[in-house]
Amino acid sequence: MALAAIFIVLYAVLLGMGKGSFSERLKPKLGLDLVGGTTLTLDAKTETGAAPSADNLELARRIIEDRVNGLGVAEPEVVTEGDRHIVVSVAGGNEDLRQVAVTAQLRFRTVLAMTQDLPAESAAPSPSASASPSGSASPKPSATTTPAASPAATTPAAAPSATATPAPGATASPAPGGVDKAKERQRVLSKLGPAATAAAQIQDPSAVATDPAMLAALEPFRKLTETEVAVLDPEMQFKVPTITCDALNKRPPGSIVVEADKATACEKGGNTKYLLDAAKVVGTDVASANAGLDSSNPGSQWAVDLTFNGNGQKKWTALTSDAFNRAQQTCPNAPGPEGKCLVAVVLDNEVVSAPEIKGVLTSNSQITGSFNKESATLLANQLKYGALPLTFEQGNLNTISATLGTDYLKAGLLAAGIGMLLVIVYGFFYYRLLGTVIFLSLGLSALLTFGMLVLLGREIGFTLTLAGIAGFIVSLGVAADSFVIYFERLKDEIREGRSPRSAVPRAWARARRTIITANVVSILAAVVLYTVGVGSVRGFAFALGLATALDLLIVFLFRHPIMTMLASTPAFLSPRVSGLGRVLHHAKEA
Repeated sequence: MALAAIFIVLYAVLLGMGKGSFSERLKPKLGLDLVGGTTLTLDAKTETGAAPSADNLELARRIIEDRVNGLGVAEPEVVTEGDRHIVVSVAGGNEDLRQVAVTAQLRFRTVLAMTQDLPAESAAPSPSASASPSGSASPKPSATTTPAASPAATTPAAAPSATATPAPGATASPAPGGVDKAKERQRVLSKLGPAATAAAQIQDPSAVATDPAMLAALEPFRKLTETEVAVLDPEMQFKVPTITCDALNKRPPGSIVVEADKATACEKGGNTKYLLDAAKVVGTDVASANAGLDSSNPGSQWAVDLTFNGNGQKKWTALTSDAFNRAQQTCPNAPGPEGKCLVAVVLDNEVVSAPEIKGVLTSNSQITGSFNKESATLLANQLKYGALPLTFEQGNLNTISATLGTDYLKAGLLAAGIGMLLVIVYGFFYYRLLGTVIFLSLGLSALLTFGMLVLLGREIGFTLTLAGIAGFIVSLGVAADSFVIYFERLKDEIREGRSPRSAVPRAWARARRTIITANVVSILAAVVLYTVGVGSVRGFAFALGLATALDLLIVFLFRHPIMTMLASTPAFLSPRVSGLGRVLHHAKEA
């Protein structure tokens, strides 16, 4: 009754709460090795060789997940495994996954100029080219930065992008992906032809935005890939209106990491392009960043406190001094409301915030603005992560076609079916009537396992992989062992002179501990494998542990009760039918 109730509840949940047709509701979530896809395993490294903290690894996972989503891939899955591994999986093939392991880069750059973005799919002129950003999605540099009595304040007027994305990985390189930037730039300019010549003549991007003929001449820039946009000169990226913020934000990770070079960037989701000076302060200059309430603000708004290391503090003071004292010389095209320079906080390819510097900051600084707890904590974590010496060693990029994945699935199911069939055939051949118990037990175990696979896939995202199918096949051996233990113990009881009916409960009492011990050992082995394993090893371990646990449930709720019921039937007493054979024959002679 208990087992029947479990089946009714399980399949009622699957059929009643799922989406789509009944067949769709009963489909387990299949892994990429069965439906086709690409998997990349990243191994986090630190200078000391110790594993990174759990918080930093989770932050890296979120950052990498943002990067993978930015690649436009289908159904990405980014998960942590163990204490230092991140596994990136996407449906279909995508070689660009290797780019997600580029180093996280934090840069502080003076804003040299700003211009309004042109709509991504429109050649129509912008109504106006403003010297300040517009739109609620972008932090406006109309904020104030004033030195406080203690920590100075660097204040953007709006919350920075909640998903600004630094990238974890290796050291910076002049061009992402190992490309010779100079040669690639020449190739792109040749591809553009007259459009490149027209772009070189631009002086005022705001004037171009209102010139339909010029915009038409610059249309070829829209057809460039993000990688091609990345190799163009920053001045060209800034001045050409048809190079939009959307294109700039999709550049490969690490496109503007060279500290000595100027750069052009936008906020994520923003519509203002910033032309940025060389980076004077970088992520390794920040010792720590923490989110908390602004004690100097009566409204107790959230803020981010920055602490620089010794050399970083000197560079930060020099940068803010230059922005404050020489505003008209260093940033005449991008002053804030009070005529001072803006300093952009740049994470990877995007501007997080660009506050106005209203004083020379000689101590720790505080970024304040329209923060809530979540956005302030996110920015603080991003700033801290940018300063961490955390790199990733890439494993193999495994790509499996959808056709090959389907073949794997068929082969795996065929292997599982053959394994179950062999166990059942052997059971009927050796145990006869008792083979029915084996057949029914394995059938119920398969149905229960299948239902759990569908439920776990729906609720926690568990995916069935080829390694998981292997785990289920191995679990058949564990199940067969429990049958052998029980049935052979039953024979021992009959040899000792007990009747079959009285031998069943005694055999169960003596076999139960051995069956439990064997199953628990298998489950513990699966737990250990799952804990220390990576990738497919974890899928194998989870499947093995799940199938073994469910088999143990079947043993208690079905196998023993049905054996008790069979013990009272005439067939069970027949040596030819029961499968007990010579044991019953010798028992009758005795």
